Amino acid sequence: MTNEEVKHNVTHTGQPKALYMLFMVEMWERFNYYGMRALLVLFMISAVVNFSTATASKIYGMFTALVYLTPVLGGYLADKYIGRRHSITIGAILMALGQFVLASYEIVHPYVALSIGLTLIIIGNGFFKPNISTIVGELYEPNDPRRDAGFTIFYMGINLGAMFAPIVCGFLGEPADPTSLAEAYKWKYGFMAAGVGMVIGLIWYLVSQNKYLGTIGLKPVTKKEKTEDSASKDAPLTPEEKDKIKAIFTFVFFAVFFFAFFEQAGSSLNVFALQQTDLTLTLPLIGEITLKASYFQSINPIFVLILAPLFAKMWVKMGDKELSIPAKFGWGLFLQGLGFVAVAIGAALYAAHGNPVSVIWLILVYLFCTMGELCLSPVGLSMVTKLAPAKFMSLFMGVWLLASFFGNLLAGKLASYYDTWSTTTLFSVPAILSILFGIIMWGMTAKIKRWMHGVK
Repeated sequence: MTNEEVKHNVTHTGQPKALYMLFMVEMWERFNYYGMRALLVLFMISAVVNFSTATASKIYGMFTALVYLTPVLGGYLADKYIGRRHSITIGAILMALGQFVLASYEIVHPYVALSIGLTLIIIGNGFFKPNISTIVGELYEPNDPRRDAGFTIFYMGINLGAMFAPIVCGFLGEPADPTSLAEAYKWKYGFMAAGVGMVIGLIWYLVSQNKYLGTIGLKPVTKKEKTEDSASKDAPLTPEEKDKIKAIFTFVFFAVFFFAFFEQAGSSLNVFALQQTDLTLTLPLIGEITLKASYFQSINPIFVLILAPLFAKMWVKMGDKELSIPAKFGWGLFLQGLGFVAVAIGAALYAAHGNPVSVIWLILVYLFCTMGELCLSPVGLSMVTKLAPAKFMSLFMGVWLLASFFGNLLAGKLASYYDTWSTTTLFSVPAILSILFGIIMWGMTAKIKRWMHGVK
């Protein structure tokens, strides 16, 4: 199958069939990552490792930051030497190994398992993450109107895996009493489940890639034969390309703060669920049930799966009136701010009464953050494939992921104040700053659109 045939081999939705193949691979990779992420801080503050919340949050922030730094190098190596498809295979193998090493904490010292396991996941993600997103972009022509909707569908794959992972891995791995050494053995089953998910995704990818992708992403970009239609790889950047790069870096700057607050989910919001939220619910016909804190990591992806199709349809139906990329970014930040206003209110109620608060406050923060995410994150992925020079596509996909690197560094720093600040203050900071940055982005829309030179 030629690359053109890949692009025009579509389903009844009008999207390339290859998109749904990559959707499945990404779903299992995210099952692997989010299953582990839901347990990581809770594991580190448990009796097994016995870190303080501050130390666990800093390690979590550094880990999640490095997960988004290595894609810069991974994108470069794929473009120049390895090829995107082979890089995805390498990344999947390393991430699966990382999960199984984490599960070995009873065999080796927990600190050793954490150090080696997290390192393998960080490196593996660097090979995997930028290259699968870039291949999705290659399924479309530069101005294809299906592109944003396609990336939103791809984003649903991310969140389908992220929805099931905390429930499965949390059920298998989170003890009823994290402070009990008698139940310390349980954590390994959660990490093992995450690793098995990655192995399933890898097998699916290896058996289906040739059928659906043709030769897309198979060879390094710099080793492809140049055509009369493509600019020389050695040609200097044009003024228009430089303007578009300025736009990319502007989006990256604002995205740093979005992700700094969004990534409180795995740290401060996770601990808030464990320590300050009433996890016992009474349901009709079922009776009283007790949730685990890790289950709340599924709320965001559940909302994504519900809302993503609506957002995808909304962008398409708006046609010429569709919001510009800067306007979408502004809404993303503003909506996130409203979510943190809600959870700050919940934290204030806990401070006032000392009783665990309703789960509604966590549900509200995840609802508004999800709506903000759908305005910013999949749009950001699509934005890079539209604005980045073709010869540096994977590199700039890595640059986009740098927003998450710096955002997660800030997220770990902010969450480390959990024990020293009141949680009302801790959640009010993201609320105020997110709303402020959203307003600033709206104010810069006209200038950024000029840098984009008509790209919509």
